[in-house]
Amino acid sequence: MPQNFVTKHSTSYKVHDEFRSTALISSREQYAAIYRRSVEDPDGFWADIASHFYWKTKWQSEDGKIHSANMDVRNGQVAIEWFKGGKTNICYNSLDRHVEAGLGDKIAFFWEGNDPGVDDKLTYKELLERVCQLSNYLRDQGVKKGDAVAIYMPMLVELPIAMLACARIGAVHSVVFAGFSAEALSQRILDCRPNIVLTTSGVRRGSKVIKLKEIVDDALQCVLSEGFAVGTCLTYANDSAVKREDTAWQKGRDIWWQDVVPNYPKESAVEWMDAEDTLFLLYTSGSTGKPKGVLHTTGGYMVYTATTFKYAFDYHDDDIYWCTADCGWITGHSYLTYGPLLNGASIVIFEGVPNYPDAGRCWEIVDKYKVSIFYTAPTAIRSLMQSGNEPVKRHSRKSLRVLGSVGEPINPSAWRWYYDVVGDARCPISDTWWQTETGGFMITPLPGGWPLKPGSATLPFFGVQPAIVNENGLEISGECSGYLCIKAPWPGMMRTLQGDHARYETTYFAPFKGFYFSGDGCRRDKDGYYWLTGRVDDVINVSGHRIGTAEVESALVSHPQCAEAAVVGFDHEIKGQGIYAFVTLLEGVEYSQQLRASLVNAVRTHIGPFAAPDKIHWAPGLPKTRSGKIMRRILRKIAAKQLDELGDISTLADPSIVDQLIGLRDK
Repeated sequence: MPQNFVTKHSTSYKVHDEFRSTALISSREQYAAIYRRSVEDPDGFWADIASHFYWKTKWQSEDGKIHSANMDVRNGQVAIEWFKGGKTNICYNSLDRHVEAGLGDKIAFFWEGNDPGVDDKLTYKELLERVCQLSNYLRDQGVKKGDAVAIYMPMLVELPIAMLACARIGAVHSVVFAGFSAEALSQRILDCRPNIVLTTSGVRRGSKVIKLKEIVDDALQCVLSEGFAVGTCLTYANDSAVKREDTAWQKGRDIWWQDVVPNYPKESAVEWMDAEDTLFLLYTSGSTGKPKGVLHTTGGYMVYTATTFKYAFDYHDDDIYWCTADCGWITGHSYLTYGPLLNGASIVIFEGVPNYPDAGRCWEIVDKYKVSIFYTAPTAIRSLMQSGNEPVKRHSRKSLRVLGSVGEPINPSAWRWYYDVVGDARCPISDTWWQTETGGFMITPLPGGWPLKPGSATLPFFGVQPAIVNENGLEISGECSGYLCIKAPWPGMMRTLQGDHARYETTYFAPFKGFYFSGDGCRRDKDGYYWLTGRVDDVINVSGHRIGTAEVESALVSHPQCAEAAVVGFDHEIKGQGIYAFVTLLEGVEYSQQLRASLVNAVRTHIGPFAAPDKIHWAPGLPKTRSGKIMRRILRKIAAKQLDELGDISTLADPSIVDQLIGLRDK
């Protein structure tokens, strides 16, 4: 038998003894014993883990209870608390704790620029100093505990530095993905009301140059027209993309980062935070047009992200870890910044894109830094698959030990290519299921713990109690399919939606009383493995980015020649799901390619390029019931060309619309 770390066994892949011999969790029996304790005694379980971190003041405990929760809307307001009364700081635990333990010279960040050969690195001591300088600047600008700071930056080391500096002084960071449009950025600024925005002159992504400061200027102008003014725009001069002299400037508001931040002291006092004090806001799309400001607090999030990172990746102190995610999304928060740093890991940060300058770039980086844990999205995997095996095989990749997948369910063929070609059939794959709202992994393999099945997230993490329920909200046991819910609280879960607790309850706790509703469909097989089947609400998962259909529809209807729009998802070979838009034009307006491009551009302008529709389908009308409700079920079938599965259309106000839409499908 070849000495692979994983060997194929029937439809599952068994982890080889050589990997299991050093794994943190080396058998399903070991996992089962720990899991049993985590659900039977969650307070004792999480208290033991939390005690490994530094707490200025220990949390309150009553009869051994360290959490309180009501997840049932029938019993009053939904409220969750963990480690209440405990005083800590996530920046201190991510940096100072390691420096004080003698790890100051260990590399915290390897930074790889957009272009090969452009790189940098920071030790834990150097990272701490840079964080302290920025935190001192922020304090000097009047930023204090509880204040919001908006961050609109690309993947420079200054982005996680900004997050950590906010956390150090108790400010609430709100990172906005630097791919959102000015309008989308302005919505998020108006919601959290920061007095300071951190940004960059620009960024190069592959061969493209994006002038981020111009987008911020437009957003701040939008915000000003709504009656809110941002006092300071701290801008990092990224001269490789856009030089200072080419950057628009507003005197009195705009400040160059390099002109002020390096002048501040390299030591900064820590603001000790209650475990339930807010750490950050992160906006995610919902089924309405308004983004949801997901709010995470300090203590539970810290303990949960650190623990999930450690076990889901089988992390050891000598690992080099690379997560390809952007900090504009939750993966960049939990598994590029906080989770790895809390474990004292060495982390690769990549500014560029996976296929620039060619499809071998990822594996070149893996070899350069001797990456042992590699975590990316199925979209990236499918895109790289299209270039064939040669760009992978021309690089060694011998350092790889564990692979990971994030953002959406990975299709089995992509899983097998990832495993066979990228991992040389020796690296277990952690196919993780979780959400912005959950803070950390919920269902995931633990490498070394049990056999893997391509496409399955396998088993729940410690303390996570999944439930599959039917349409009536009744939990189903054994092998089944239904709606994925969680029936008990966990430390990393969000506490509310910024300024809208009612929406928090309505979205996540009202659909199935007594449960947290994930919004995802799921099936459980005979071995107890979980298989995610995608969103069941009006949210499309495009390349791992959740995009609300209402948001896209609103952007389309903003076009002066669009009368109505309905958006659905469809299977996309690279993105997983694509955006399919049915558009009804104003009377007398003719279809044209120029108009099609103009509609797509409207979405790019309102939301961002990543939300642009893949397909515009001209629609003389939309299939509606007599009460005016759009029958999206029919639109999904037309988009998928499943024309023999349309079902009963007799209840439509005008059934003839369906034939018209079918006739116009490919025009």
